[in-house]
Amino acid sequence: MMPDAILKGKAFKFGGSISTDHIIPGRYAHLRSDLPELAKHVMEDADPTFVEKVKSGDFIVAGKNFGLGSSREHAALVIKMAGVSAILAKSVARIFFRNAINQGLPTLICDTDKIDAGDKLEVNLTRGIITDLTKDVQLTFGKIPKVMLDILNEGGLIPYITKHGDFEL
Repeated sequence: MMPDAILKGKAFKFGGSISTDHIIPGRYAHLRSDLPELAKHVMEDADPTFVEKVKSGDFIVAGKNFGLGSSREHAALVIKMAGVSAILAKSVARIFFRNAINQGLPTLICDTDKIDAGDKLEVNLTRGIITDLTKDVQLTFGKIPKVMLDILNEGGLIPYITKHGDFEL
């Protein structure tokens, strides 16, 4: 059994239907070859001050259908580059979910209604428990399969494949 993977940070709350265009606005498409510069604009259309406020380890907390829209691998990557340690949402677009895991960004499906903006959270990836330290409330999310935890622990699919060569399912 692997040790518990614990993440701690502050909640940044967004509504439902946050698209990849909200995450990385199309007007910045020319920055796709300059990801650090693109990361300076992450979530800009949903919250223009997000990148100024987010700190390493913080969380994006959202409603339903996070990441809908076109498949942009860099959407998940620039969220991670901005310092976000995980996304918590009621539901996530399938292609975004896969891209996020491939980029090493935990994306957790859970009921986010009880989490408010600014709440301090602790997420135990191994046990599937979110503790809202501000409210002293625990929430749960579905157990992450071992292979996905292994990918996340390596920082994404490419580092995993580079180190291990293949999956042992």
